[in-house]
Amino acid sequence: MADSEDVGGALPHLYAVYLGGDPAPGRLGEDHEVVFVVSTDPRSARRAARAKWSGADPKPHIDMIQELDAVDGFEVTLALTGKRSAEPAVPGYEPAFDDDEPLSPPTTPF
Repeated sequence: MADSEDVGGALPHLYAVYLGGDPAPGRLGEDHEVVFVVSTDPRSARRAARAKWSGADPKPHIDMIQELDAVDGFEVTLALTGKRSAEPAVPGYEPAFDDDEPLSPPTTPF
């Protein structure tokens, strides 16, 4: 059973984890990605996050971990659904904009 499923009586929490890894061959800067995991404590959340790493470096480091219990005044709660994960994110790019301009849908490179 994965860390995110083994609650062992403790309540699970949602964590955002910012992972980093050494640059891939031919790159000058580190690779980074944000992953979300459900775990009962920060230590097991770190392990679960590293398992989701998709970068070239086989040993990612953790630049940041944050329990998400509230966002913008809303409480974050978890409900067991039995689903493993949401659909993969759709790649896209939204250039910087002026807050007074209306938003346009993000463009996708595909």
